[in-house]
Amino acid sequence: MKQFTLKFLFFALLLQAVFTTMNAQSPTQTIRGTVTDKQSQTPLPGASVVLVNSQPLKGTVTDLEGSFRLEQVPVGRQELKITYVGYNENAVPNILVTSGKEVILSIELEESVVLAKEVVISAAKEKAGTVNQLATISARSFSMEEVNRFSGGRNDAARLASNFAGVSTADDSRNDIVIRGNSPTGVLWRLEGIPIPNPNHFSTLGTTGGPVSALNTNLLKNSDFLTSAFPAEYGNATAGVFDVGFRNGNNEKLEFTAQLNSFSGLELMAEGPLSNKKNNSFLISYRYSFIQMADLLGIPIGTNATPNYQDISFKLNFNTKKFGQISLFGIGGKSNIDFLGNELDENDLFANPNQDAYVTSNIGIAGLKHNYLFNNKTYLRTVIAVSSDGNTYDQDKILENGELQREVEVKDKNNRVAFSSYVNHKFNAKNMLRVGMLTQYFNLNLQNRDRTQTPDWITVRNFSGGLALSELYAQWQYRISNRWTLNSGVHTQLLTSNKTWAAEPRIALNWQVAPNQTINLGYGLHSQMQPLPVYFYETQLPDGTFERTNAKLNFTRSQHLVAGYEIKPATDWRAKTEIYYQHVGNVPVDKTESSFSVLNAGADFVFPEAGNLVNNGTGRNYGLELTVEKFYSKGYYALFTGSLFQSKYKGSDGIERNTAFNNRYTVNLLGGKEIKVGKTKSNAITFDGKLTAAGGRYYTPVDVTASQAAGTEILLENEAFSKRFSPYFRLDAKVGYRMNGKKGKVAQSIYFDFQNLTNHKNVFTKRYNELTNEVNTVYQSGFFPDILYRIQF
Repeated sequence: MKQFTLKFLFFALLLQAVFTTMNAQSPTQTIRGTVTDKQSQTPLPGASVVLVNSQPLKGTVTDLEGSFRLEQVPVGRQELKITYVGYNENAVPNILVTSGKEVILSIELEESVVLAKEVVISAAKEKAGTVNQLATISARSFSMEEVNRFSGGRNDAARLASNFAGVSTADDSRNDIVIRGNSPTGVLWRLEGIPIPNPNHFSTLGTTGGPVSALNTNLLKNSDFLTSAFPAEYGNATAGVFDVGFRNGNNEKLEFTAQLNSFSGLELMAEGPLSNKKNNSFLISYRYSFIQMADLLGIPIGTNATPNYQDISFKLNFNTKKFGQISLFGIGGKSNIDFLGNELDENDLFANPNQDAYVTSNIGIAGLKHNYLFNNKTYLRTVIAVSSDGNTYDQDKILENGELQREVEVKDKNNRVAFSSYVNHKFNAKNMLRVGMLTQYFNLNLQNRDRTQTPDWITVRNFSGGLALSELYAQWQYRISNRWTLNSGVHTQLLTSNKTWAAEPRIALNWQVAPNQTINLGYGLHSQMQPLPVYFYETQLPDGTFERTNAKLNFTRSQHLVAGYEIKPATDWRAKTEIYYQHVGNVPVDKTESSFSVLNAGADFVFPEAGNLVNNGTGRNYGLELTVEKFYSKGYYALFTGSLFQSKYKGSDGIERNTAFNNRYTVNLLGGKEIKVGKTKSNAITFDGKLTAAGGRYYTPVDVTASQAAGTEILLENEAFSKRFSPYFRLDAKVGYRMNGKKGKVAQSIYFDFQNLTNHKNVFTKRYNELTNEVNTVYQSGFFPDILYRIQF
């Protein structure tokens, strides 16, 4: 520990040396952007944009294209107020202005519905809303600034979501998202309006999480996270939706960012105009793992093996008067790690010291997005994307004589083409209709064989071919008044491989009972195809041949019912509570009586090897959530989220049990303070903290006698999820320094994020050790200091 402390302090002093001394000149920056109609996406010329609390008052109006520009804005936290005749006012708070990068905003206003004797609701702060105007219940937006601000987030949008009510991560080693007790496989990831593969390094077939995110948060624009009864445009998901998008690059000037972080690695990013017309832009970033820095400082990462990963992300944006707006976007990433048994110990989170294992993973996404405005009422949005994700896994058993015997071989490849298009029409201030479709074609090459339990190879999956999933939807928004909004729709989907189809109604009602109070009600039926490893598992028949006995499985179906109440008791304060009930049906379970259910899978690198499954299982999740939030103002913020819930399931034996994701309670408390320093108060010292407490997960105990006889781990299936780990506790603390350059061209920041500050031992798993013939408790990562340095110019 002493050696680590000396190394850490040396590294901190080395980074601090790059900062120049504080200066007397107060730096400024430009804020610019566009103001558009929220429902029709048409520009609003003549809208008033005012910098709140500026002395003297600073403001402007938008031009014919809805664009505005405010120059000489002091660095620090700023707020804009936007007004337009016939529209509800909007306030955009907590805009972080730095000297190294211009602030470019896309602001939307909602047309007012004015009835006789009705008071117009105004000055709604944008932070409390969502990007998708049809997502009005169990949804919230998040920003790039929040991802980077909160302690313990590791620059990962998925880990940010674990701060929200009803959400937790499966464990510290991965970023799987558990929403209201659902399996992470129920989460849909979308980028620029199109479904994408698992956006994580070291991802595997059918999963939605991983150890390190390949989604670069420095490219993200404000995005939405939905946890229940989501609108009709979202399909093939039963738990939640991560709907993210890339921002456009600066279309007027070149800007650069360099960043170094323990987890996301070394990053170089550039953005700027593509032509002299200044209406086109590019944005590109490359990252390479720098986990060796953690090794240098003696920081534990959960394994003695060294992971290698790199990724590139980009977006090219073209604005044309004739053809509308066209953008090209993409992500490419690859990763690998070698687990060598003689370098591991029994507490390794990812591997077995009795084996050598070699892992590779890759992801590639490229898309074309087109927005076309027919008139001031109607627009068309079309996205076409191709993607490829794959992984290999080779496992060798270390024999007693030291020789190696290959016992597992996995080589999975999933190539996908996706086409999405919808038409959005605003009839008037009250009515809006959106009709669209989505088709995805999966070209699969899946190979997996295993002989860990037998001398001969057993085929787990062996498939080369394709399948298609087609979706149609329609959504209608009826704003009865400024206080009442009704969102309704229907979604349908068809899986071509087995002709499975579903029709799903969705409805949500919002009632603003007072200017600061809202009541929400929502219902949705949601269906999802099974994870690909489940469909293509091959069962060995009595004659020795193999058959895909799960190929005809139906969709899992989930009904969400939710009610919420929100109040804003004071400026910059919000309290929200939701109560929900979810019934899950058509869950794959064993044909014969057992405790098995697919609902318990998805938070690991592999899926259970189970065939002859039938859609006879059920599940139910219900709970109460509370969020109390103080938005950033007056130099500080605070966030409390709490959830009380139950997550139950029934296998083919008809016995109701706890699911693998039933914590029963989760509590988060976050807060932060920013202190302005320097002669002109243009620099800042930041302090952020996070406390998380959660109930222990349920698990299935090991049958020690049977495991000793078999020489491998065997679980007591008749006692499935009857035991419980000890409660989870973690305290994180973060300190940082942000400095703006003297001439307003460079901004630098450095953060030290001390994760699991108390070094609390949270249980990762209990597993059978083949060497000692005992059940060992493996703990999650202990104290972990994360480091980030960023320079923008």
